[in-house]
Amino acid sequence: MKKEAIFHRTYSEYSFAEAPDLVVIRLRAAKADLESCTLCFGDRMEPKSPISITEAEMTLRFSDALFDYFEVEIDPGVTRLCYYFRLSSGGETLYYYSDCFHEQPEENRQLYYNFHYIRSEDMDSVPDWWRKAVVYQIFPDSFASSRRRISCESRVEHLPDGQACASKLGGTLRGVTENLDYIASLGFNCIYLTPIFAANSPHKYDTIDYFEIDPCFGSKDDLRRLVSGCHERGMRLVLDGVFNHSGPDFFAFRDLVENGEDSRYRDWYYPKSYPLDVSSLPNYECFAYVGSMPKLNTGNPETARYLIDVGLYWIREFDIDGWRLDVANEVNHDFWRVFRREVRALKPDAVLIGEIWDDARSFLEGEQFDSAMNYNLTFAIDDFFAYGKLNARDFVQRVQQLLIRYRRRIQQAQLNLIDSHDVPRFLTKCGGDERRLRLAALFLFTHPGVPMLFYGDERGLSGWHEAEYRQAMDWSGSECPLSDFIREAAELRYRHVKAIQYGWRELFSDERALAYEAELNGHGFTIAMNVSEAPRTIELQAGAGNTSIELEAMSAKILEY
Repeated sequence: MKKEAIFHRTYSEYSFAEAPDLVVIRLRAAKADLESCTLCFGDRMEPKSPISITEAEMTLRFSDALFDYFEVEIDPGVTRLCYYFRLSSGGETLYYYSDCFHEQPEENRQLYYNFHYIRSEDMDSVPDWWRKAVVYQIFPDSFASSRRRISCESRVEHLPDGQACASKLGGTLRGVTENLDYIASLGFNCIYLTPIFAANSPHKYDTIDYFEIDPCFGSKDDLRRLVSGCHERGMRLVLDGVFNHSGPDFFAFRDLVENGEDSRYRDWYYPKSYPLDVSSLPNYECFAYVGSMPKLNTGNPETARYLIDVGLYWIREFDIDGWRLDVANEVNHDFWRVFRREVRALKPDAVLIGEIWDDARSFLEGEQFDSAMNYNLTFAIDDFFAYGKLNARDFVQRVQQLLIRYRRRIQQAQLNLIDSHDVPRFLTKCGGDERRLRLAALFLFTHPGVPMLFYGDERGLSGWHEAEYRQAMDWSGSECPLSDFIREAAELRYRHVKAIQYGWRELFSDERALAYEAELNGHGFTIAMNVSEAPRTIELQAGAGNTSIELEAMSAKILEY
C-alpha cells in the first residue's frame, strides 16, 4: 500500500453534507493501488462503548495522473458522526483515521474522523436554478442595437455632470431585449451581461457611476424591460459587478486626485505618494498597473458599505438574478462574506459568481460565492480540442482533477466556458476548424457545471485580439449551422441535467479518442468522440450495454437511453 498517497480532510471537498440525511465522504489514494476502500461510521455520541459501526463500500469516482478518488454517499441517521476507513491493497488491510494507519481500529472514537454536528447552515446553498442554467454571455456594446441588427456606430454620451461615456459599436440594452426570442430559441435560459453602468470606455470596466446605466446603452427603464422580458420567458439575468476598482472619473477618485492627502476619500484607495500620478506607472494601486482602473480599498468600512449598497440596489429595484464579480480574488474575503449575507437576505436565490482564473476553493466554502469562472477547464479544453497539446487520456485526467477539487454542489455550479470577452474566440484557437468547435461545445454542454457560450460563437465569430473577439455580432444572412448544433446540445443537456450533474464518468480514453457517460437511475447517455483525422472504432461497456461505436474523423456519437 502506498501510504504516502492516502489523504482525507474533514469539512472540505473530502467530507461534506448536502442534506441532513446525505453526507458525502471522499478519500484519495495512489492510482491503481487500493483493491477496496470501506467507510466505517457510527454515532459519535452513542452512550455505549464500543460504538456500533456501519460499513459502506466506497466506489472509485475519479482518477487523475497520480491519484484515485473514492467516494460514498451515506445517510448517517444521526447528527453527530464519526468514521474511519478500512483499506485493502496487495493482501494488506489497514485502518485509517487521525491521519495515521492502524492494524486494528481502537475503541476511542475521539481519535476517529468527526462530523461534530451536521448543520443545515453549513451546507452549500447554491440556487437550484443556477445548477440547471445554460448561460449566454453578452458584451453589450457589440451585440445588438435593435432586432437582428448592430449599428457599428461609435457614440459619446454625457452624464449630467458632464462626464463622457463612450461606445464603439452601438449595442444597447434595447437590442438585447429585442433579441430575447433569438437567445431563447438557441436553448439559453440565463444571460450574463458584462458591465452596463456609466463608464468612460466601451468595455465599461472603468465605472464612473455605479447607480446609473451607461447612457450609450440606454436607461433604467430599458433595464427594467430587459429583466421583465427575461422573466416572462423563464430566463434569468446576471449583471457584472466591478468592485475591485473604479474608473478615474468616479467621484471618490476625482476628489482624491484634486485634494490629495486632504481628500475625505483618501482611505477609499491605496495611494503610495502625493500628488497622484496617472502616468504609465501610476503611484497608486490599480488593476494590473492600468492607471484608469484605480483599486478600491474594500477593507475600508465606508467603501465596503457603498459597494454593498450598489449590489443590493440593482437587485431590490430591478430584480436582477445575481452578480458576476470582476477580479473577485483581489477583494478581501470579509467583504464578500458580508456582501453574500446581505444579497441573499434580500433575494435568497440570487447567484454570486467570482471571476477567479485558478483554484477558487478559499472563495467557495459556502460563505462567499456559489460559483467561479472555470478557466482551468477552459485551458484544458484548449489544449486538447484546439491545440492538440494533450492526448485524450491526459485531458480526461485533468478534467477529473478539477472535478474532485470542489464539493459536489460547488462542482455542479462552476461556470464552464470555451471562451469569453477576455480570451480569444475558440474558433480562432482551433484554426477555424468548426469540427473542433462542435466537439468542444458538445463536451462543454454535457459536463458537470454550468455551460456558458459567448455571443456569436453560435454564428462562427472569430478573433485573436481584443478588438477582434469583441467584434460586432454577425446578424447577416440566415442562421449558421452551428446554431442548430448549439440548440441540440442545450436540449440534450436539459433532458439529462441531473444525470450530467450527478452521474458523469469516464468510460474510455487513449491518444485522440474518449468516451464518457452521464447516467442516473438507468437513464442518460453515452458520448464517444474522435478528435483525430482518421476514422476510429471504440468498444464500450456502458449504460447502453456492450457497444461498438464507429466514428468518422473529428466526430462524435451520442447514445441516449
